[in-house]
Amino acid sequence: MKYNPNEIEARWQKYWAENGTFQASNDSDKPKYYVLDMFPYPSGAGLHVGHPLGYIASDIYARFKRHQGFNVLHPQGYDSFGLPAEQYAIQTGQHPDKTTKENIARYREQLDKIGFSFDWSREVRTSNADYYKWTQWIFIQLFNSWYDKDANEARDIKTLVMDFEENGNAKVNAVSDDNIPTFSAEDWKSYSKEEQERILLKYRLTFLAETEVNWCPALGTVLANDEIVNGVSERGGHPVIRKKMTQWSMRISAYAERLLQGLDTIDWTESLKESQRNWIGKSVGASVTFKIKDSEFERSAVDYILSGDETNHHVIEVFTTRPDTIFGVTFMTLAPEHDLVAKITTPEQKQAVEAYVEATAKRSERERMADVKTISGVFTGAYAEHPFTKEAIPVWIGDYVLAGYGTGAVMAVPCGDERDYAFAKHFNIPIVNIFDNVDISEEAYGSKDNVLIANSDFLNGLNYKEATKKAIEALEGLGQGKGKTNYRLRDAVFSRQRYWGEPFPVYYVNGLPQMIETQHLPIRLPEVEKYLPTEDGQPPLGNATDWAWDTVNNTVVNNDLIDNVTIFPLELNTMPGWAGSSWYWLRYMDAHNNDEFVSEEVQNYWQNVDLYIGGSEHATGHLLYSRFWNKFLKDRGFVNQEEPFKKLINQGMILGMSAYVYKLCNLEDYSEGVGSKLDEKYYTEEQKQRINSFIKKFNGKIFVSYSLVKDHPFKDMIPEENKGNLATSYVDIKDAIKNQFPEYIDIIDAIVFDVIKSNADVNLVNSSDELDIERFKAHPLNKDYGDGLFVSDNNKFTVGREVEKMSKSKYNVVTPDDICEEYGADTLRLYEMFLGPLEQAKPWNTAGITGVFGFLKKLWKLYFDDSGLIVTSNPASPEALKALHKTIKKVNEDIEGFSFNTSVSQFMIAVNELTALKCHERSVLEPLAILVSPYAPHIAEELWKRLGHEQSISTAPFPKFNPEYLVESSKEYPVSFNGKMRFTMTLPLDLTKEQIEEIVMKDERTIKQLDGKMPNKVIIVPGKIINLVG
Repeated sequence: MKYNPNEIEARWQKYWAENGTFQASNDSDKPKYYVLDMFPYPSGAGLHVGHPLGYIASDIYARFKRHQGFNVLHPQGYDSFGLPAEQYAIQTGQHPDKTTKENIARYREQLDKIGFSFDWSREVRTSNADYYKWTQWIFIQLFNSWYDKDANEARDIKTLVMDFEENGNAKVNAVSDDNIPTFSAEDWKSYSKEEQERILLKYRLTFLAETEVNWCPALGTVLANDEIVNGVSERGGHPVIRKKMTQWSMRISAYAERLLQGLDTIDWTESLKESQRNWIGKSVGASVTFKIKDSEFERSAVDYILSGDETNHHVIEVFTTRPDTIFGVTFMTLAPEHDLVAKITTPEQKQAVEAYVEATAKRSERERMADVKTISGVFTGAYAEHPFTKEAIPVWIGDYVLAGYGTGAVMAVPCGDERDYAFAKHFNIPIVNIFDNVDISEEAYGSKDNVLIANSDFLNGLNYKEATKKAIEALEGLGQGKGKTNYRLRDAVFSRQRYWGEPFPVYYVNGLPQMIETQHLPIRLPEVEKYLPTEDGQPPLGNATDWAWDTVNNTVVNNDLIDNVTIFPLELNTMPGWAGSSWYWLRYMDAHNNDEFVSEEVQNYWQNVDLYIGGSEHATGHLLYSRFWNKFLKDRGFVNQEEPFKKLINQGMILGMSAYVYKLCNLEDYSEGVGSKLDEKYYTEEQKQRINSFIKKFNGKIFVSYSLVKDHPFKDMIPEENKGNLATSYVDIKDAIKNQFPEYIDIIDAIVFDVIKSNADVNLVNSSDELDIERFKAHPLNKDYGDGLFVSDNNKFTVGREVEKMSKSKYNVVTPDDICEEYGADTLRLYEMFLGPLEQAKPWNTAGITGVFGFLKKLWKLYFDDSGLIVTSNPASPEALKALHKTIKKVNEDIEGFSFNTSVSQFMIAVNELTALKCHERSVLEPLAILVSPYAPHIAEELWKRLGHEQSISTAPFPKFNPEYLVESSKEYPVSFNGKMRFTMTLPLDLTKEQIEEIVMKDERTIKQLDGKMPNKVIIVPGKIINLVG
């Protein structure tokens, strides 16, 4: 009876679906265990073999916990809002919802074929209105909340209003906008409703503000930092600029300290924790205020009147971690986007400053942060006043200062900061040394240890801690500073100028946002004629004709009815991609609850996620925002856990093995310049005509086998990015052309060319790296190469191979469908785990999968022969039980330690051992099927069924390890003579040294080795060695 994976897997996938095998209960008596994956965005390309890696790992663990008796929740859904579907809609006119549903159907088909134990009854899609209804609801809760620093939690905005009504805001200690005027209770009561709303907007956890954003004109939307790669959009590679826009933002900064402290309470990888710590960026120092001086020469009042300059009223706020170095400040640098730049720049510097600001706007923040080599900046013409010396300090702008970090301004101390030092050197700005006995002639001194302050007035002779404390006290005395803890974490922009995203439940009255009452949710996406921004630059929702809110009938109505009395315009932006993914694990708990996003009872049962497996790329995006939302919901009493994910494992990635073909391009006629270079050979006019015809016909259409290129002396100059300027004779290539195409033998030497590489579809290459030339020509991407020349080497045309990220653009994608069709899903699952440690990146090699397939066939043969089931009820041998229990121990330890690759190796060892023992005993093979089940569930189910069980193997108890079976009763001793092993002998372990010596000395092999002599010494260590000396 042969192993037929396609038949077996189809049968069991159908069984699981029809029987709801993996549906979790919300009120089970079993202990709970919640396993979560980062739900996928359903792209049009479907899954490649790299995508399921984390899902397979989480599925193994979920199945393992079911075997251990847990009620396991392992749900799946789709993060289905996203820019790709919208871009496709712009190009084709097809509604993103239709595209998304088609893509989801494709994903579901692929996921089902791999045999995951997902509870599909709880499936969520962020683009479904019954899901984003609750995303809108959470947004409203954030809007109706403020952060009370004294209570260290978010509270209902109504409590803040009560404070204002009773005491004003003088004693309110809140996370809020800066520079809110102080008002009394009487003042508050005297304000109009609109004035009160504007003030409250400065305290709300989600608020409208003018913000510096990453604007991508080509995509017509704001992008998050993690959507930008090397200064261009990740999607499409379009330029990104910095600009100010009124956007919804969220005060994630209110939770900065709690997000930091919470990292100590969760079991995450240290590298991931460190990523979040760095992103949050806590620093302790001081806030310092520098007043702007009128000018270096104290300009006359007449000059100010004529210029309209009022710079003497302006101040620059900076945050510094080194207030002890304040006497070393010799210049200040503002971010080019800083509000003060336009206000303080002098007329003489205006043109240079504006040009610099414009240039900086074209660079992303990440690009600016990463560029540590370029030194650039412009003097504004303005000067600040030193708080203590009152000296004039020039104010510059420089793109190494970012408006969104800190205050967007730095007090530059070149003697103590390498970047300030380089800036000062570059622009010939004075450098004052304030460190005692430190040489700064070559570089800045960045350490704060083992140094005393000098040239600093009242700080002279103090160390870092002493000087910091005294400087802060002095600044506070002047009213120009105070001690402060700062965080790099910025409030999160929450608006996107897209169509395909969650609509805001917001309408506007006199320009002020109003929340739609929660009982009227969801506010559904309207239909639009086109998905591009409007002609006047409004977001795509500006194209909707029915996008106004009727406050009487509480419904969306036609825009023509807007009267700003009872019918008002709705918000035109949509929420960002991370909105729906910031709480989805909670919805899985109670996916069909129409009254709450999760009930208290269900939340009390599931609490939070026990194990989350996902990529490290989400460290400072999704994972940080999820923790923020979870903490907020906990503050407001909607959930009972501070952290959403107890344990988090980062899976690595499966890399593609790209295939490259090598093409001759930029062909040139060099016949006139050959002369002495080619044995004085000159070309006739007829030959020159053929040379030109050859170039015209074959330029960019000659492909050469990689074997002709790989050992060439210029191989290291072959370009990496399809760029080439390697004009050389390539004698070996030309010889190959002459041999294969003799018609060109007399002209090919007169042609020079560049060699460049380009991707070939890996599906056109066999396991020996040979290209199928005819299929290559027939490929839609290669239609221009039908009449090209393919230069082989010994009748073989090979491709170059490189390990790269698996990507459509690299044509190195391998789909799981093909693997499942040829070898089965169980083979795919085992092979992906076998490739290497889960957290590491590893290259895919389809050639290696046959070994895993062979293992499953060998496993099958332990249970079946050609006539059918051969499992017996006979007692198992000690050797078979030993092999089994070694495997039980190893697999249990490996799964708990997430070392899935070593478990697969152990399975192979065990099956080899049991095959050699001709083991067909039920007492061994039945528990072996359970052991294999988490990894290869289809074959395990089939074996379980054939062994006579009616129920699924998925809840069969995991085998218990019995150490007694691993106790050795005998030992295979190496028998050595003068330290050299000559033979082995197996002896019982309970023998004494004397008994062992007697047996050894009587052995014929010993007698032969001694050849009549007696050893001087017999060394015996029971259970270890036997050595005869002399």
